Amino acid sequence: MKKKVIVFTVLIALLTAGCSDKNGDTQELKQENTWVQTFARHDPAKWEMSNGYSNGDPFDCVWSADNIHFNGSTMELMLTKNDTGNIQGSEYKTLDTYHYGKYEVRMKAAKNTGIVSSFFVYTGPPFGTPWDEIDIEFLGKDTTKVQLNYYTDGVGNHEKLIDLGYDASEEFHDYAFEWTKDEINWYIDGMLVHTATDNIPVTPAKIMMNLWNGTGVDSWLGPYDGASPITAEYEWMKYTPYTEE
Repeated sequence: MKKKVIVFTVLIALLTAGCSDKNGDTQELKQENTWVQTFARHDPAKWEMSNGYSNGDPFDCVWSADNIHFNGSTMELMLTKNDTGNIQGSEYKTLDTYHYGKYEVRMKAAKNTGIVSSFFVYTGPPFGTPWDEIDIEFLGKDTTKVQLNYYTDGVGNHEKLIDLGYDASEEFHDYAFEWTKDEINWYIDGMLVHTATDNIPVTPAKIMMNLWNGTGVDSWLGPYDGASPITAEYEWMKYTPYTEE
């Protein structure tokens, strides 16, 4: 029992630790109202499961709430293909929108050609807002890398591919980004790996995770081969709001 208490204490300390900038100095930002979401079970007060509709052109992914499972310790997002050939992905998103702060997740990516598993913030025309987005995406064709990207009012083309030095589909790791009015900093297992400072998103957005197959983007993802089921796993996520001092 003593060992379990120690492990739990260390985990809570890691989840609630403060943030530093890329030089290791304390940021001139106020951190408040941090919340941690474990994925042992569905939390309908904060989250919803996308279900029964497509995200439209260009990907035409169909979401199914039946492809989201909670097993008491992690959430599993699944991609499935039924006997009639219909492909369904899965998507989990917050009810509310969030703004500047640090967004963290502990997850295990899905591995297969033609697919993406992700952690990101998004808002756009479906919600009556400009298209702003910040991404952590795993292209299933090569899960030894992670793709970072962002969009501001629909303008993207900021892709950055990071070599992880491990296979993200084989074990859980921590991924994060800090979003401020001046920059976005991305982290892997607590280490800064990329910074963006040009045309940073400004619109509050939903926190989202999804697993989907691409259509018509073989040059990016590789062709989806019909494999089913495919699974990505999530242990927890954490959001720390920032306000300028």
